[in-house]
Amino acid sequence: MTPLASMPDLGVMKLVNRQFVTGVTVVTAMDGETPRGLAVNAFSSISLDPPTVMVCVQRTSSTHDCLFAADHLAINILSTDQLDVVATFAGKGDDKFRDVAWESGPFGSPLLARSSAQMEVEIRERLQASTHTVFIGRVVHAAVAGNHPMVYSAGKFFDGGALAPLESTDRAAGGSG
Repeated sequence: MTPLASMPDLGVMKLVNRQFVTGVTVVTAMDGETPRGLAVNAFSSISLDPPTVMVCVQRTSSTHDCLFAADHLAINILSTDQLDVVATFAGKGDDKFRDVAWESGPFGSPLLARSSAQMEVEIRERLQASTHTVFIGRVVHAAVAGNHPMVYSAGKFFDGGALAPLESTDRAAGGSG
């Protein structure tokens, strides 16, 4: 790979990334008998058939090695009433699950109560990408609740259910382009 002649300024990259609206997730796995997890906004669907998703986790995260060793992980899509949960899992701490209600999924991964949606994933690939590991997995369990998802943009959290739809145009509705 040819190195870039120049790198974009870190401050500019932070501003660019803040323009992208993302969902808010907590990725969890079991470390023996101990549940572990961290807040992750680098999550995406890859395919619906077969159902395949990816999450990216910084290798210096205290949860990384647990995830790397796991066969399964859970992706909990947080709801609007989980600001306390995102604050807990975005921080550092030995027992993030102490005050968080959760249960084991069908494959043993921690599923957080009150989440907007949950999925359990069988990890199929672990790709190294600079400072992060990209975990690619097949969804083996999924559930959706009736509460609105939390979204994140420009350093703030928002109610994903209160988004206003834009007027549709032929191009946006699937017209050729």
